[in-house]
Amino acid sequence: MASALCALALLAALAVPLCLRLYRRPGFITGRDGRLSTSTTLALAWTVILVWLLLTVLGYGLTAGGGADWFGGEHGPLSPLTTVYLPLLGGPYVALIAAKTVVGMRLVNGSLAKPAPRPTLSGRRPLRELIANDSGRTDLVDLQYIVFSAVTMLYVVLFFLSEVGDGLPRLPTEIWALTGAPAGAYLVNKVAIRPNPVITDVSLAGDRLTVTGGGFAPPVLLTVGDTPLPSAPDPLTGALTATLPTGTTPPFTVSVTSHGLRSDPHPYPTP
Repeated sequence: MASALCALALLAALAVPLCLRLYRRPGFITGRDGRLSTSTTLALAWTVILVWLLLTVLGYGLTAGGGADWFGGEHGPLSPLTTVYLPLLGGPYVALIAAKTVVGMRLVNGSLAKPAPRPTLSGRRPLRELIANDSGRTDLVDLQYIVFSAVTMLYVVLFFLSEVGDGLPRLPTEIWALTGAPAGAYLVNKVAIRPNPVITDVSLAGDRLTVTGGGFAPPVLLTVGDTPLPSAPDPLTGALTATLPTGTTPPFTVSVTSHGLRSDPHPYPTP
């Protein structure tokens, strides 16, 4: 029990300051669109857990475990490291590196558009971004990646706390699939996702409507409710502007269609 409490205290000492730092300034785990990055967040979480496991095993071995001899042997406390834990860490990192590469290449060749970062007053980012697409809707692939990774982390932490003196928990080697398979699906989703236009903000000054976002490549169609409006992207900002038809008053929804792909409807005013 004492070993488990010490292990929990060490985990809190590692995780709490990091979480507070990321809560106030999440730039380290945000993507190029300014939103929280699912792959970066999970890779960081697995790094913290593995560092915690190794430090706890080291501390136990040097205090209650009997010293350096405790670490030796074929079935020593670190024996599952290469067969279980490095693959668990490797899946999220492969997904992180590959996803950044794929997104970067698609942005360069024009097959994907990312909206400009949308700042918040506090500088903090909502956690919902971890499971949402560029339009703010829940993405099933991101959701399953988060859920399966969280469940796997819970397995590792609880099994380790149940018997700290045994070293790294000897989990089935197949457990890496709980992070590897979702990471693979996450990467495939990055490759296959269509470059739908994304609306990040709608503003109205008099009868002049301004729509900002990404993916507004000509030919583009701006629709207010069911009424299409003539519009073209501003060459400097990329925003769309149009004059509202007479009699059109808020609330209404705005959508953008580019190359046959339509954005999610964006309400104005935003709830």
